[in-house]
This record gives sequence, structure tokens and C-alpha cells, in this order.
Amino acid sequence: MKPMVRTALVAALSLLIGAAGLVVARPAAAASLVPVTGFGANPTNLKMYTYVPDRVAATPALLVLVHYCGGSAGAIAGGNGKDFLTAADRYGFVVVLPEATRSEKCFDVSSPQALRRDGGSDSTGIMSMVSWARARYHVDSARIVVSGFSSGAMMTTVLAAQYPDVFAAASAFSGVPAGCFATTNGSLWNSTCSGGNLIKTARQWGDQARAMYPGYTGRYPRIQLWHGTTDTTLAYPNFGEEIKQWTDLHGLGPNPAFTDHPQSSWTRTRYGATGTQATVEGVSIAGVGHQLPQTGQLGYAVSFLGLDGTTGTPSTSPSSSPPSTPPSSPPATGACRVATSISAWSSGLTADLTITNTGATAITGWTLDFTLPAGQSITSGWNATYAPATGRVSATNVSYNAVIPANGSISIGFQAGHTGAVGAPTGFALNGTACGG
Repeated sequence: MKPMVRTALVAALSLLIGAAGLVVARPAAAASLVPVTGFGANPTNLKMYTYVPDRVAATPALLVLVHYCGGSAGAIAGGNGKDFLTAADRYGFVVVLPEATRSEKCFDVSSPQALRRDGGSDSTGIMSMVSWARARYHVDSARIVVSGFSSGAMMTTVLAAQYPDVFAAASAFSGVPAGCFATTNGSLWNSTCSGGNLIKTARQWGDQARAMYPGYTGRYPRIQLWHGTTDTTLAYPNFGEEIKQWTDLHGLGPNPAFTDHPQSSWTRTRYGATGTQATVEGVSIAGVGHQLPQTGQLGYAVSFLGLDGTTGTPSTSPSSSPPSTPPSSPPATGACRVATSISAWSSGLTADLTITNTGATAITGWTLDFTLPAGQSITSGWNATYAPATGRVSATNVSYNAVIPANGSISIGFQAGHTGAVGAPTGFALNGTACGG
């Protein structure tokens, strides 16, 4: 590694250590990190640790928690990530902690192998860990989320871009856009990106992320992005570039739907929705460098990621996964068909809708109308814009999926809260034509 790169990493690490304290010890009665071996494909020799609370929920959420350069699973668990483990004790979710073993202890978010789905670098090993944990702990597949700090934040956005069909949400502290750190010379450091000098349009950033999983047309995870305004390790302009990328991936414009200041030095913007679990959320921290997260910030991440809910009563042993409504494909009543799949938990659900044009000509520009069951309210959506949030809803195409070819299909979906009714929408009509649904 080049001396100046090592110096930058050491300086960044010292800031993190100063902010975190890195006190690894936990109360004797608490659960602890457990190493796992033989978890599956692991081309870059990562280590895997799990944190499973003493009382794990019957169908728990799963958090992948990724450390910073120079860090380790133990350092993040006992230091600036410990509030996540405290939340796991409270809410019964499982935590998987990957650990890099290369000398600088950074994750690969730079090589060509790292920047494609199942490409054979660190992200491949991390997904093996996810698959292992899903099977072992009967994880709720609708509540798999990822968070990380610095190098771990960069891996967070890469995982969210490469595996959007796995992760429901992500929270990245002091990161960069997915793909920003790309290199072709074997180095894991990209000075242009780290310095905040790699500027692209929203569509260019979105396309770079989409290229990591070519052909995918489904939803992308909700994402929360945090950055300090005086960060010089991964410079602050990267924050704006991240927001460009993720609003584009969700088909959203550049203007926030909501802005507030949870603390005097924070500016929080939300895109696509205005609630706690907005589609894209950015939090800018004035006067702070590469020192995130700070005290209290992980509580906001826990709520955004949906980790502060449980599925069933916590128990000492996992049970079977919650039932999900199987996909349905009823006969069409017009030149369209809609198949639905619902995955529900105690207070929320996700709905995936596949719209098929059964006609002989392409549809250019579309609106799908449907009726939500009473008590359901949409909180966020993907691959369409939704209004209103309750009752009779209209989902309208975004720029990249405006055309549905003859005999072709597209997928859209949304997340909703509910008061007990977890059924699928009804009364589908595409551009005014009734569909099966």
C-alpha cells in the first residue's frame, strides 16, 4: 500500500477510535460474538462472526454490520457499533459481522470482481454469511438490512446495489456512491473518489449501480446516508453524489419531500416519502469529520432500518418463518394481468406487483390503479410513484420503465403499515382498463 494511503487510513482509524472508545467488554449476562466457519463460498478469506441475543425473535430481522478500515468485528461490536447490539438484545434480531483479513483491514469495493453480483470478492463472501444466517435462524426475508461505517459504508452501498432483491434497507455512515471507488490497477484506494472529485449525473450514478446486477428491474432498498461536512477522508461532496445515485435508482427527483433538523447541527432530507422509513434519507452533520456514527445516531438507524419491531414473541430458539401470501396470477379481464406477492410482519408489509401487458402492442406510459385494504397505508415504494397513500391508489411509471412491451412484464412494489389487514390490493386497472389482480 502506498505510504500516503496508509497514513490516511491510520488517521481515519484514529478518529474512529477516539470517537468510539473501542471498549469491547460487554456485561457478563449478555450474548457475545461467536465465530462461524464453513459458511459457504468465501473467495477472499473473510472471517464471520454472529451476535445472537439471548432471546431471539421467532422470525428475526437480520442486520449485516460492516466495520471500517483497520477495524474488526470485535472493535465495531464493542465500539461505535455497540448500540446496534444493544438494540438486538432489546428487539431480538440477529447480527452478522464480516471481518476483512487483508493487511489494511479494508473491504474490497474497488476491483472489477467486487463490483458485480457474485463476482468473487468480499461481497460474495458476505452474501454466503447472509445465506447461512437465513437458514440457521429462520430470518424474516423481508427484514434483511445492512449498515456500515467508512469502508463498511462503502460496502453497504455496494451490497445494496448488487443484491437489491435481498436487502430491504441500508444505512451508510461516511461512505461514497456504489462504484465510486472502482479501480483497474489492483489498488483498493481511489483518490479521486475519496477526495470528492468524482462528480456524475444522477442517471450516470444510477446506471453504474444498475450495471452491478444487469437485467434487474425490481425494487432497490430504502437507504439512509450520513456524512459530516468537514470529512476529508471520504470528502463531503460524496454525500451529494450518493443522494443523486439512490434517488435515481428509486426514480425520484432531486428535490426532497421533507427537510428538518433533529438536532441543531443536523440537516435531514427525505425523498419519496416523509416518514421515518423514507425511500431515501440523507443526514448531514455540520462541523463533523470522519467520525460517524456519534452518540445517539444509531438509534435513528435502528428505526429507519425497521429493526425496532419484532415478529412474534422472543424465544430461546428460532421457529419457522412467517407465512407469506404466495404469488397469484388470476386470468386477465382486459389486456393486462397483475400478479401480487405479500410479505407481512406485525405492523407492516411489502407488496410486489408484476404487471403483464397481455395485449399485442406495447404500452407507453402507464398508471396502475388499485385499492388497498382498510388500515393499510403506503410508506415507501419502488419503480413507480404512488398517490395517495391509502384507499384508491394510483401507481405511475418512472422514466426507466415507461414502456411495457407486448407480452412483457415489469415489477413494482411498496412497503405499507397496517392495522391488521395484510391482504393484497384489489381492483387493478391499467390506464383505465380492468386487469386480473
